[in-house]
Amino acid sequence: MITAAQMRAARALLGIDQKRLAELSGVSLPTIQRMEASEGTVRGVVDTLTKVVEALDRAGIELIGENMPSTGGGRGVRLKEAPARNETG
Repeated sequence: MITAAQMRAARALLGIDQKRLAELSGVSLPTIQRMEASEGTVRGVVDTLTKVVEALDRAGIELIGENMPSTGGGRGVRLKEAPARNETG
């Protein structure tokens, strides 16, 4: 649904801190902190995840899933796939 890196990047694009995201989403600050400290896809109560995703959407953030095209018309950033490492040399 959303990764910790996406959450941090979304906040950076919006110029907000964890406290403000908590306020916008109606989720506690410790929950936002825990979500962002996780690795990979954020796990948790579906209702809580949905609140955060919806708050980001309302704020103008388009979350782009892996291998999915962007449907928005605004500017954005996307993390490139890490290049394959040559294990032989």
